[in-house]
Amino acid sequence: MNPSSSDRQISGCGSLEPDNRAGIQQAILDHVLSSRGRDPEMAGDDDMYRAVALTMRDIMVKKWISTQQNYYARHQKRVYYLSLEFLVGRSLGNSLINLGFLDAVAGVLRDMGYDLEAVREQEEDAALGNGGLGRLAACFMDSIATLKIPAYGYGINYEYGLFRQDIIDDCQVERPDNWLRFGTPWAFERAVPLYPVSFYGKVQSFYDEAGRYCCEWVDTDVVMANACDILVPGYGNDHVINMRLWKAKASRELELGDFNKGDYIGAVEGKVQSETISKLLYPSDERSAGRELRLKQQYFFVAATFQDIFRRFAKRSQGMDEFPEKVAVHLNDTHPAIAIPELMRQFLDVHHLAWETAFDLCVQTFAYTNHTLMPEALETWPVDLVERVLPRHMQIIYEINQRFLDRVARRFPGDPDRLRAMSIIDEGPPRQVRMAHLAIVGSHSVNGVAALHTELLKSGLFSDFHEMYPTRINNKTNGITPRRWLLKCNPGLADLVTQTIGDGWVTDLAQLGKLKPYADDAGFQEAFAAVKRQNKVHLIRIVKDLCHVNLDPAALFDIQVKRIHEYKRQMLNLLHVIVRYHRIIANPDEKHMPRAVVFAGKAAPSYWKAKTIIRLIHSVARVINSDPRVGGRLKLVFIPDYGVSLAEKIIPAADLSEQISTAGTEASGTGNMKFALNGALTIGTLDGANIEIRNEVGADNFFLFGMTSEQVQWERQVPGKTPMQVYEQNSEVRAALDAIRDGRFNRGDGSPFHSLVGDLLDIQRDPFLHLMDIEGYIRCQETVEKVYENPADWRRRAILNVANMGKFSTDRTIREYAEEIWGIPLE
Repeated sequence: MNPSSSDRQISGCGSLEPDNRAGIQQAILDHVLSSRGRDPEMAGDDDMYRAVALTMRDIMVKKWISTQQNYYARHQKRVYYLSLEFLVGRSLGNSLINLGFLDAVAGVLRDMGYDLEAVREQEEDAALGNGGLGRLAACFMDSIATLKIPAYGYGINYEYGLFRQDIIDDCQVERPDNWLRFGTPWAFERAVPLYPVSFYGKVQSFYDEAGRYCCEWVDTDVVMANACDILVPGYGNDHVINMRLWKAKASRELELGDFNKGDYIGAVEGKVQSETISKLLYPSDERSAGRELRLKQQYFFVAATFQDIFRRFAKRSQGMDEFPEKVAVHLNDTHPAIAIPELMRQFLDVHHLAWETAFDLCVQTFAYTNHTLMPEALETWPVDLVERVLPRHMQIIYEINQRFLDRVARRFPGDPDRLRAMSIIDEGPPRQVRMAHLAIVGSHSVNGVAALHTELLKSGLFSDFHEMYPTRINNKTNGITPRRWLLKCNPGLADLVTQTIGDGWVTDLAQLGKLKPYADDAGFQEAFAAVKRQNKVHLIRIVKDLCHVNLDPAALFDIQVKRIHEYKRQMLNLLHVIVRYHRIIANPDEKHMPRAVVFAGKAAPSYWKAKTIIRLIHSVARVINSDPRVGGRLKLVFIPDYGVSLAEKIIPAADLSEQISTAGTEASGTGNMKFALNGALTIGTLDGANIEIRNEVGADNFFLFGMTSEQVQWERQVPGKTPMQVYEQNSEVRAALDAIRDGRFNRGDGSPFHSLVGDLLDIQRDPFLHLMDIEGYIRCQETVEKVYENPADWRRRAILNVANMGKFSTDRTIREYAEEIWGIPLE
């Protein structure tokens, strides 16, 4: 089909321009009528949301087809970004902004009697991810599209997300997050491609006519992978890419024999079991069935993806030796690492390449991003489980490992400890496959996500691999997309910035540096403060609605929103809140600066300690917020069901950003970047990307406390001061812990929290060293208050944070990936 005929066939709604308001209105009304089956006179906000979304999708699909045609015409190398999570959030606002239709659609809806914000609130957050890893992947998709990189995101189209969080009797209760119960207007569910994915079975080996040793995986159970495409538009460039997400389908809908015998449940049992694979993000792995399902999820989307890759590659390829020249596969953490033996299986068993050739092509194709410094968080799979579920892949892993260890032995003779440490197989017991080791051995690039993280990988966690492959481990500091995390979520600040320096910053965040001369400008400071106050008023309404607590916009908004985990140290923050509470009631006549402390975040369903921290936060909040002696000088709230859309409302209102993880535990963090970009000052440790943020914004504009990563390691081995000594010598810390333990925040019953207090007092039970940093943290918070009492100084520092965030755009990160890892020339 030539381009002109293609244009004719996909014209119509896809040809709309923002200045054609009559056409936009007609397209929306057409979708209300034809797609929703509604009388436009009776349409509600949800009908309008779906009609507007479908109108934007119509526009995007034409641009997407043109983008794909351009890839083929230019014979471009493609990037395949494999991630078990894509935490997209809502798509309507982002699509309107990137396509240039925001003002036009807002005006059209207004003329029709609708409010765009009310319409946008009808959209469910796409529950395709959990935390930072999935949100980073979503930011990457936005930057990939904006930079016009020929790429695709691949993952799973989960029917249920992580969970919805309710708080009942102070405790987290998980509810199903059925985000697709009414469907989504953003997805194209494809009848084709539909790929078979095999599990279980056995491996038969034989010699073919040419005398080659061959293996065949037979007698397998088969599940079908059904493609679903979600389009992602670049900003203002007509370039649209897609995330291809796989949904599991049964190979047969019904066992007719069972049905005819009256066994109606047995007739559909196979279908139910097959389709369970894509039902739920992160099924619990406490039981063996859940662990097996997780492994099947990972292989399911990897196997389908590689069939899609080979389909696309075969259209223009001259032979397998071209594979790395046309295909770059990026593994977002170890979840997709089973892709390495899967590609080897394709090369060996389907395309009959020699082992050495196949593995060389494999290494040239793959790159791997590591997201953790904690050894216990590195993914492993029991050998017997992999042997049963993926028998051919286990054979290939054994062979990769043996050949790798042979090379290590030649390089470092007489060092069995090194061989054991570097082996892909942990001999246990029980024996485990180390997926991070597999990813390192099978990739040409392994990147950390912040400078400190990468150096600690080289010197600590993967030091043996760094010695073996001295150029393989590299740094690519994370970023965030400024389109969502400033332009969309904080329109007041975005407008102020654009009015002051122009709109070039939207695609070149370094241009924010032009704001530096305005940091001391009284007029700009006043405008900046007015935007912040308006954002705080917006959050106050949300807190009143969800938490039934009134906040004061004049108070310092002190915010910590992230996954609840010991290493993120929400307990450190809470202890300071209790110390501050005790100071207020002990000295009620003294001046105490008003502070509103906001928590939000989810705890993993099986993470008992994290769920206990949530319970304690609520118990403390109930006492503080109801104590008349406090007089509004301190408020504590926990906002439930934290997700992307809620983050977009919370972050712009923050004055102080809590980034207080133990040094050497956070790989990077991106919440720290979002807060700073939106004008919050950071209180934090020298951990993850905090270090680089502090370097960029200036030490005077960052509230630093705590040990360095080196000091943390030393304290764990030879503590200079034990937690018990801190407790005994610091009366404020002792009073805070005693209040928790004695039940003063829980109607006299401290028993639910005894283990939390006991762990904090024992350095062997608290690897994150809360009490070793508590005194420095409290002193640093006192400095925060002194600065906040000088509004002009605080605003100047906040403006300089915004002005110096140019480095932390995913546009910069993706540029580095493209040029230094993927081998993709940029326009």
